[in-house]
Amino acid sequence: MTTSYVIDAVRTPRGRGKAGKGALSGLHPQELLAQVLNTLQKRQGFDAREVDDVMAGCVSQVGEQGANLARNAVLAAGWPNEVPGVSLNRFCASGLQAVHFGAMAVGSGAMDLVISGGVESMSRVPMGSDGGGQDGGNTHLRERVFQVPQGISADLIATLEGFSREDLDALALRSQKNAARAIEEGRFAKSLFPVKDPHTGSVLLARDEFPRPDTTAEGLATLKPAFTTLGETVAGPKGETLDQLALAAYPRAKTIRHLHTAGNSSGIVDGAAGVLLASERYVRERGIKPRARIRAMTTLGSEPVLMLTAPAPASQKVLRLAGMKASDIDLWEINEAFAGVVLQTTRALGIDPERVNVNGGSIALGHPLGATGAMLLGTALDELERTGKQTALITLCVSGGQGIATVLERL
Repeated sequence: MTTSYVIDAVRTPRGRGKAGKGALSGLHPQELLAQVLNTLQKRQGFDAREVDDVMAGCVSQVGEQGANLARNAVLAAGWPNEVPGVSLNRFCASGLQAVHFGAMAVGSGAMDLVISGGVESMSRVPMGSDGGGQDGGNTHLRERVFQVPQGISADLIATLEGFSREDLDALALRSQKNAARAIEEGRFAKSLFPVKDPHTGSVLLARDEFPRPDTTAEGLATLKPAFTTLGETVAGPKGETLDQLALAAYPRAKTIRHLHTAGNSSGIVDGAAGVLLASERYVRERGIKPRARIRAMTTLGSEPVLMLTAPAPASQKVLRLAGMKASDIDLWEINEAFAGVVLQTTRALGIDPERVNVNGGSIALGHPLGATGAMLLGTALDELERTGKQTALITLCVSGGQGIATVLERL
């Protein structure tokens, strides 16, 4: 393996993921990703024919997001027919997994120039639209392990860890305040580009639409738990509720305290992102100055009922691969799928919370499932350059019990 270089990273603003209400809800997801491709080309000036592949994460690959969204986005961008595209799904880690696959391709010498990223239009293709649920309806698999929805898992984690509602809300408030400061100070400006109507050229959205900078602790405290009724849903073969099925795997919890709300869980949004990756050969021959390199990357499986605790061991694994310790990392991007996930990961790794999600996270900004991983990498890179720091670790929890982690090193 040689070095995998990051040449550039861009993203759309995140639009509210509500049909007819979000600023991006009128735009086909292929067009969202197409604008990412053309923005990267405009910024870097490469010939599109040089792109060996476009790799795009997308979770709900059905309807408008089916039919190999990545290839259709290439065509929608007006790029040459020779440029291929592939869509992939590792649930919430899809965008970062696309970056991993692209880094593997250029690092191995198999390819020279790759665009990796992701897209999710949650207003047009709502979460769960593929009908697969947690396990594709496989009753035989359920005899071995009965996976519960992520909200139940998040509340189970909070219960087992002893987190209070106040703990979760405090992290959510910090996310909102950090995001508000980042927006006010223009910290996202380097990667962010305005999304335009492909027919009229008018700007649809130029800044993130989801954050609520006026959020208060008092307001968060008034929100009702989001997953209480879900936990009471009968789903087991013997009439067990989802809570009972989760407790069967973790009886020491005794009862699940439902603490996560709409205010301390990730937001539903539309968005797309892309990362331009290049090989050593391409960088040398073109005389390009890369912004960063992928120092190490990994994925890891974990217990599928608790499901969301893999970011910590995945981070430990990638740190071993990089020859580093947690204390060596300057900035952490831990995806805010749920507040409890970030708190559990931070505690397990013993890291300084002030280094985590310094510009807010998915609670404030939203979580466009297939795109988030690539967005987090771009956010981390911008912040490393802004502050003159050197290393960042990006990690996400993944449905079904998986984790992903990447060490990024600024050049």
